[in-house]
Amino acid sequence: KNRVRKLVMGVAALATVALGGATVASAVSNGNGDARRSDETALTGDTATKVKEAALAKTGGGTVERVETDAEGHAAYEAHVLKSDGTHVTVYVNKQFEVVGTDTRS
Repeated sequence: KNRVRKLVMGVAALATVALGGATVASAVSNGNGDARRSDETALTGDTATKVKEAALAKTGGGTVERVETDAEGHAAYEAHVLKSDGTHVTVYVNKQFEVVGTDTRS
């Protein structure tokens, strides 16, 4: 009886650790920990390159964490940029690869 109880407790502890590890891995893979919305799609190829270039030109540099479609209707695309001062900037870019807006948070 005691042995079964210990086994059940051990399995529960392992499951908890595995779930926590998966959550951390998911947050790390998303750059700054923000999860991409299910209605947004990661950009690739020339589109990704052009959106990154437009975003970095607007922010004066930084690190592009991800580029994706914009589901909120600000523009066709958005780039998430981490500036050297720690500020996060979302740069909104239209289909002509022109910056049409930004949203800044620290």
